[in-house]
Parts: sequence; structure tokens; C-alpha cells
Amino acid sequence: MKITTLEELFIHDLSDVYSAEKQITRALPKMARAATDEKLIAAFKLHLEETQGQIERLDQLVESEEGLKIKRMKCHALEGLVEEAQELIESVEAGPVRDAGLIGAAQKVEHYEIATYGTLRALAAKLGYTKAVKLLGETLEEEKATDEKLTLIAEQQS
Repeated sequence: MKITTLEELFIHDLSDVYSAEKQITRALPKMARAATDEKLIAAFKLHLEETQGQIERLDQLVESEEGLKIKRMKCHALEGLVEEAQELIESVEAGPVRDAGLIGAAQKVEHYEIATYGTLRALAAKLGYTKAVKLLGETLEEEKATDEKLTLIAEQQS
């Protein structure tokens, strides 16, 4: 599909992040099972709940803005990040080293999401989607908070 307008770019990026969030809901339980640090396990479980809420928020966004329709597509960037995390789980023995790697893998995902939601919010503002700006901003703040929480857990590890 050739993208020629900001509207088409917005829909493409929205569809991409929807796919990413769906992939994250499948990856987080695996990451929680692979972790050994209780705070990290709890953070992964909490973020799974937040991610499910973020998917609901994306559904709300599409319903609230007339004419928006998400396309079925696969987020290849997230697919690669999830694959990296799986390789880490398979190649590093359970314990502090794997936990550190899982934090890094999760933060790569968070940074991808922060960039994506920031871009989407800016596009929504340009396109006049005021409800979308609010909803995307809420998710952006959650992603930033998760990133900060992961940093704190990493700093507290021995």
C-alpha cells in the first residue's frame, strides 16, 4: 500500500501499533515465567494488564473518530524484538543475568512504543483528532512510566 497522506500514515501506524500491542500480550507472560526477580515478575504482570487496557483504548480511539479503520497487518519491528527476547530466554540460564537481559529486552519494546505513540499523538493533533490525542497521550505516559520502573528494577538488582 502506498501512503500519500498524513491520514494514511496515521492509520498505518495505528494499525502497526495495534499489532504490536497484541504481540506484547503474548510475550509478557513468557517473560514473566522466565524471570526470577519478584519485582520484575510483578512488573511484567502489571504491564500485561496495562497493555490489555491500551488495546481497549485503541479500540475506543477507532470508535470515537469517524472514518478511522485499523487495517490487519503485522508489526515486524515488534516481532523481531520478541524473537530477540525468546533467544535470550533460551540461551541464558535463569537468574540475575537473564533478568538483566529481560529488562533490556522489555525496555527496547518500551522505547519502540514511546516513539510510536509520540508520533501517533503528534499526527492525531495535526489531523484534528482531539479524542485520539488524549487517548494516545494516556498510553504514552503509561509506556514512559513502565520504562522508568524497569530502570529502577535494573538499578536495584545485585
